[in-house]
Amino acid sequence: MLGRKVASSTIAIAALFGLAACGSIAEDDLEKNVTDQLEKMAGQRPDKVDCPGDLKAEVGSEIRCTLTAGGDTLGLTVTVTSVEGTDAKYEIQVDEK
Repeated sequence: MLGRKVASSTIAIAALFGLAACGSIAEDDLEKNVTDQLEKMAGQRPDKVDCPGDLKAEVGSEIRCTLTAGGDTLGLTVTVTSVEGTDAKYEIQVDEK
């Protein structure tokens, strides 16, 4: 089960993402990208990743989201680690439980 694979250790994934003109990563794009990254890491696609809004493209900005896989729901934090031009890198930290 994906939730157990992800929860077995705290992970940090660096992801590169293009920014919207407003200097943020749109909620829908963020959720899709986080889902894609978690699938690469765990070998199984989460049922759902839900974030409450856009992520501001500033170093240190973070947002709390939820990951649902099977019957498991875990929290995760996405934190912007760098911004260069129209690209932002961020880490995805999944809660252990």
